[in-house]
Amino acid sequence: MAGIIVRTLIGMLGLLLASALISGLQIEGVGTFILAALLLGLVNAFVRPVAFPLTLPLTIITLGLFLLVLNAAMFGLVAAILDNFVATGLGSAILGALIVSITSMIASWYIGPKGQIEILVIRRD
Repeated sequence: MAGIIVRTLIGMLGLLLASALISGLQIEGVGTFILAALLLGLVNAFVRPVAFPLTLPLTIITLGLFLLVLNAAMFGLVAAILDNFVATGLGSAILGALIVSITSMIASWYIGPKGQIEILVIRRD
């Protein structure tokens, strides 16, 4: 349970950074940040695995660049579901998805699957 809470907080941080840095993204209210982070996690867990194989030929043809569009589509889907979350265009959605992904990736380096900060100590004799 702690892992879900920590990952939601990380998603909220990524959404906060994205809304602060990108003029085409507007997210109003703390509740919207929480819901957007939870929905983004759910959409990436359930919808994206279905959409990925369907778009695999385009992904191969574009040498993987279509994954940016797929991530932006998942981001846009969450924006379409929530009233106080607006992404004005594909460029804003792509940049927003990139910022949230980078924030989550950096945080995942330090946080384990159970939501705890993990430190690896290597001792050399």
